[in-house]
Amino acid sequence: MSQSDARWIWYPGDLELFHGMKQNFSRVERGCAWPAFWKSEGFRQRVVYRREYELPCRTTFTVYGAPGLLGYVQVNGDKYPLNRTIACEGRVSVTVHAACIGCVPAVYVDGEIICSDTGWTVDDYCQPPVPAASNRYFTHPEQRVDTWPMLEREYEPVGTEEVNGGTLVAFATELTAQLEVRPLREGADLPTVYLGESRAEALDTALCYYFCRPDPRTLRCPRQAVRYAYVPGLNPDEVAVRAFHQYVDVPVRAWFRCEDEELNRIFEVAAHTFSLCCDVFFLDGVKRDKWIWSGDAYQSLFVNQYLTGDREIEQRTLTALRGNDPVTTHINTIVDYSLLWLLGVAEHCEAYGDRDYLRWMWPKMESLMALLLSQRDDEGFLVGRERDWVFVDWADFDRDGPLCAEQVYLAAALGVMARLAPPEQAAYYREQRDRLLSAIERRFWDEEKGAYIDSFTSGRRHVTRHANILAIVFELVSGDRQKRIAQQVLFNPEVPRITTPYFRFFELDALCRLGYLREVLGEIKAYWGGMLKLGAVTFWEEYDPELPLERQYAMYGDPYGKSLCHAWAASPIYLLSRYFVGLREDAASPSGYRVNVADGVFRRLDCTLCLGGRTVRIQYDGITTDAAELP
Repeated sequence: MSQSDARWIWYPGDLELFHGMKQNFSRVERGCAWPAFWKSEGFRQRVVYRREYELPCRTTFTVYGAPGLLGYVQVNGDKYPLNRTIACEGRVSVTVHAACIGCVPAVYVDGEIICSDTGWTVDDYCQPPVPAASNRYFTHPEQRVDTWPMLEREYEPVGTEEVNGGTLVAFATELTAQLEVRPLREGADLPTVYLGESRAEALDTALCYYFCRPDPRTLRCPRQAVRYAYVPGLNPDEVAVRAFHQYVDVPVRAWFRCEDEELNRIFEVAAHTFSLCCDVFFLDGVKRDKWIWSGDAYQSLFVNQYLTGDREIEQRTLTALRGNDPVTTHINTIVDYSLLWLLGVAEHCEAYGDRDYLRWMWPKMESLMALLLSQRDDEGFLVGRERDWVFVDWADFDRDGPLCAEQVYLAAALGVMARLAPPEQAAYYREQRDRLLSAIERRFWDEEKGAYIDSFTSGRRHVTRHANILAIVFELVSGDRQKRIAQQVLFNPEVPRITTPYFRFFELDALCRLGYLREVLGEIKAYWGGMLKLGAVTFWEEYDPELPLERQYAMYGDPYGKSLCHAWAASPIYLLSRYFVGLREDAASPSGYRVNVADGVFRRLDCTLCLGGRTVRIQYDGITTDAAELP
């Protein structure tokens, strides 16, 4: 056994829950800490690790623990304290009892033969032992598992100007960085620094989201989103500012080039936007909220599978979102976010053929689905409880009684449960899905309108796009029904437009599925290209072309409430990759994938995209397509 086999180990899922809690508690707004408002699932605070050896010779080992960890090591019944070198020989049984309140009770076993490799099991004194978990980020004994290892890159400002006796610096793009602020004037106090995603925000010292003082020892401010920084009271000759961008090692592996430079730039900025939002987990935005939202994560899965192909960030995010059993509340308090989590696990497992993750997560899928099914009314429709949030989207739904869009989500989730379940359980989920689809057809389909209505209990027969879009995206309708929905809903100006980029993702997906690629391409160039014309270097949470630039930053009643670097704004990567380049899995193909470049869209194309964790280079000259998997 070599020393390189040792790594930090922990109970599966606990590290994700611990760091997920840290992430959801990290939001700060104008000096006020703002932890997420939903129930947080805790990690296990007491566990025991076990391993047996038949030693060929006398050997020694030492057990180190996470910060604050208490416990002891037991070898053949003899107890030893942590951090002490232990000698043993022959047949030995090693157990490590570990407990920690402030951190996940992880351990590192350091030895030539006895070390924390893949052979250890762990249990929580309640459930049967399971293989201990580890990952590629925590492999050295000196690491602290309460702090995720970050890479760091230094950035100098690209612009510096004096404003009102202070210094405004600008960086080439938005960063998630620690600013170093070094006063150059002798005797100058460390200043308060005001950060902004926009120039206007950084200069608005009363209302900008982030302000801070540098640490007196390091001269660094806490890690925050920043593109502009304002240092009042010190002119450019009196202060030096630079940024140390800190990021998780999730490398972008995709790139895209065609004859349309605007489209190339859209892909490039979308990739940078999404990369910034790939932290320990998928984040909605790097400034606001920095929370882990299931709806945002679901859309991030589709982008990530083509851009980075990193399955680990997907697993970390899904694991942190779900928490432990027993499940009593919905993910992020939102009923449809529980459904999207189920759909997200299925999307991940099928995209990567990840059977191991599915086996581990399946009991949690079952228990969450059981909670959802327990909330059905007498007709089998899903309804929210008193503290549940039935969201779907920011839209004027007719919310009287069961909401149609929520039932469509449930039908889709039952479908993936049936597809992924062991054979003896699959029939149950298929039956529940078929019953629900029949009830949706009977109660929500309006033949005269050629659409699904929001509610059948109010009598209003109100139509919004949402349920109709989801029915197409989740393939619950086909043929003539799809065409009717397109005509009566998607291209009907009397049906209220989708106003949020969040749900516009689903609408553009539906349009692509129906073959309206030119219309979608026009939308991509108008919406995302419109942001580029305003000077955007990352894509925003929302963009309204009717507003002047100075009013683009407001949202939720806050003058700087809009996120200017938002994960769902990277959706052109998914749309271009899946529908325009046409790269997707194909089990019948010898390569395991197929490419179908959309007719008449590109004169030439050269790109590299991820698929199922692989990387594929695609070249197209307007007539022929060449695709090859890269090493």
